[in-house]
Amino acid sequence: MFVSVFDVFKISVGPSSSHTMGPMLAAASFVDLLSRAELPEADLRLTCTLYGSLAYTGEGHGTLKAVLAGLMGMSPADYDASDFAHRLGRLQGEMAIEVAGRRLGLDPEHAIVKDKQTRLDQHPNGMCFAVVDSAGREHLSETYFSVGGGFVLTEKEMADRDTAIEPDDNVPYSFSSAAEMLAMGAASGLSIAEMKRANELSRQDADSFEPALDNIWQVMNRCIERGLKAEGELPGGLHVKRRAGGVAGKLQAKAGSNAAPLHTAVDWLSAYAMAVNEENAAGGQVVTAPTNGAAGVVPAVIRYYVDHVPGSERSRIGEFLLTAAAIGGLIKYNASISGAEVGCQGEVGSAAAMAAAGLCAVLGGSNAQIENAAEIALEHHLGMTCDPVRGLVQVPCIERNGMGAVKAVAAASLALAGDGTHLVPLDACIETMRETGRDMDERYKETSLAGLSVSLPEC
Repeated sequence: MFVSVFDVFKISVGPSSSHTMGPMLAAASFVDLLSRAELPEADLRLTCTLYGSLAYTGEGHGTLKAVLAGLMGMSPADYDASDFAHRLGRLQGEMAIEVAGRRLGLDPEHAIVKDKQTRLDQHPNGMCFAVVDSAGREHLSETYFSVGGGFVLTEKEMADRDTAIEPDDNVPYSFSSAAEMLAMGAASGLSIAEMKRANELSRQDADSFEPALDNIWQVMNRCIERGLKAEGELPGGLHVKRRAGGVAGKLQAKAGSNAAPLHTAVDWLSAYAMAVNEENAAGGQVVTAPTNGAAGVVPAVIRYYVDHVPGSERSRIGEFLLTAAAIGGLIKYNASISGAEVGCQGEVGSAAAMAAAGLCAVLGGSNAQIENAAEIALEHHLGMTCDPVRGLVQVPCIERNGMGAVKAVAAASLALAGDGTHLVPLDACIETMRETGRDMDERYKETSLAGLSVSLPEC
C-alpha cells in the first residue's frame, strides 16, 4: 500500500478539504471529462446536485462557491478569492462557460441543487454533475464522492476504493498495517521515515522531492504566521472572533518572566493550531493534515518542536512529515479521515496520531515508540463526533485543533517514557475507529443535525 506524503499533505483552500477542496476538484474533473466528450449540437447547460453532508452543510463550508470555481477552471492550490469574485461577476453576466470551444449554460444561482432527501449509499459526500438540454434530457453525467482530505473518487472508483490509493507492491516497503510497518523496520534496520522516504523516491526524483517536502512546511508555517497577525471576526454569521493573535501576544509579553507558568508551552500549541484553523475558516490557504478541518494540529506540533524544544533541528522537519504521513496513510487505508464518514475522530484524531508519531520520531523515538505514540493519541479521540455549529468549520473545530495538538505532544512524551511495549496495537485502534464511525448516528457526522450544532438556541 502506498499513499504519498504529497497526498496526505496537499496545499488546499479553506474551509474544508471534503466540502470545499473535494467539490472544486470534482468540478474540474467533470470539465475535463466534458472537454473530451462528444455532445449533440443543442443548447446545453450544466447542473450539479449535492447529496448528504454536502447538501446539509455545503453552504457553510463554501461548497457551492467551490463547485463554481472548479467549473470555471480554478484549483485549490492556486485559488485566489479576488480572482474568483471577478470570474463569478462575469459568469453572472454571461450565464455560461466555455469548455473546449463549446459554450455551455451555467446559472450560478440555480445550477447547484441541494438534495437533502437522498443519501447515496457509497458515501455521505456525494455529488452528481450533468449536462442537460432545454428539455431536461441528460447527455453526460458523472457522480463523484469527496472521501476526505481532498481525495475524490468517481462512482466506478468507489466500487473498489482501495484501487484509488494504489494498493500495489511497487515500492520498497509496501506496508498496509502498523504491524507490517514495524516488522519491515525491524528487518531492514530503518526508521519509519527512512522507509517512507525510500518509497517516495521510488516514484519521483530525489532532486525535486526534498524541495517539495520543504515547501509543505513552508506553506504550513506561513499559514501560522498569517493567522497570528490577523484580527477581526470570521465570516459566516457566528461572529466568532479570531483569538490566536491575542493569545500569542499575551504569551510574548510574559516571555522571559519568572511569572510565566509551566503550561505556557501548551498555550503556544493552542495559539499555533488556532492560527491555522482561523485562516482555514476564513477561506485561506492551508495544507491538509490530513484534512482542512484538522489542518492546525501537525503544523502546531512542528512549530512547538522548532521553537520550544531544546536542541531541536529544523533539518528534521522532513523526518517529522514523512513519519506523520506514514501514519496518516495507514489510517486512511484501513479506516477513514472523513468527518462525514466517521466523525471528528477521523479528522482531529488522525491528525493528533500523525503529529504524535512525527514528534516522537524527531525526539529520538524508536519505531515501536512512534507506533505507541500514534496509538495513544488516536485512542483518546475515539468516539469524537463532527457537529459543527451552523455547518461552519469554526465551533468547535478551531479550539479542537488546539486540544488535538496538546494531546499529540502528551502522547509522544508518554510513549518516549516507555520502551514501546503497550497493550492496544495501533492497528486495533484504527479498526476500532472505523467500527465506531460505522455505528455512529449520522446526525453526528458533519450534518449539523445534532450535538453542539443544535444546542445553541441563538444559532
